[in-house]
Amino acid sequence: MSSLARRCCAEMLGTGLLVYFGAGAAAMTLMIAAGTDPATPFNIGIGALGGLADWLAIGMAFAIVIAAAIYALGSVSGAHLNPAVSIALWATKRFPAGDTGAYIVSQLIGAAIGSLLFAASAGMDAVTIGGLGATAPFPGISYGQAILAEFIGTFLLMLVIMGVAVNSKAPPGFAGLVIGLTVGGIITTTGNIAGASLNTARTFGPYLGDWLLGGNNFWVNFPIYVIGPILGAVAAAFLYDYLTG
Repeated sequence: MSSLARRCCAEMLGTGLLVYFGAGAAAMTLMIAAGTDPATPFNIGIGALGGLADWLAIGMAFAIVIAAAIYALGSVSGAHLNPAVSIALWATKRFPAGDTGAYIVSQLIGAAIGSLLFAASAGMDAVTIGGLGATAPFPGISYGQAILAEFIGTFLLMLVIMGVAVNSKAPPGFAGLVIGLTVGGIITTTGNIAGASLNTARTFGPYLGDWLLGGNNFWVNFPIYVIGPILGAVAAAFLYDYLTG
């Protein structure tokens, strides 16, 4: 097994790539729409601009980069890339507590770096128009509904991770593809509820980037993306153990 330092570097790198390409796709969608119709206000939201096709495109960007990161880095760190996944594996006694804390810190740092690098690449429009792909509840969605959507989406994601990556009986070689496509499908269906973060780090990076670079302050929504994903992942891991025990 690689040293903890190397595994943390892999988690940082993988989560940074996830945010750069995944959240970056969400920011780019808003930037393209604003360029096509400058009169369209930013706060109308992604789905209202281009319908479900927007979310399919964003979902596929996430699917591809997650699959790539899992295949590239899974042998180093396990490619958790998500605090909810690390916590669920710790809760079911599959991952040590000390490593869990180190992984989470690495994931958050990687997400912040990925978001700041996207801003550096795409310019300030990525912040002022694209919001760096930050997630937030859409108009008409309550705080509780947003938490529920994040819970359900991450529940499905973790259930799939348990089946294709954690279970030793799973056919080898498919984990990255299946997990990536699962994320893409969840984003396509639930993105217009609360942004389909499914990942505290994925939300943390753009929130921090927007705050540091003078964009919108989204921090009031951050508990949604802590509570929903973590509870969803932990519930799925325990249910999977019950079903297969």
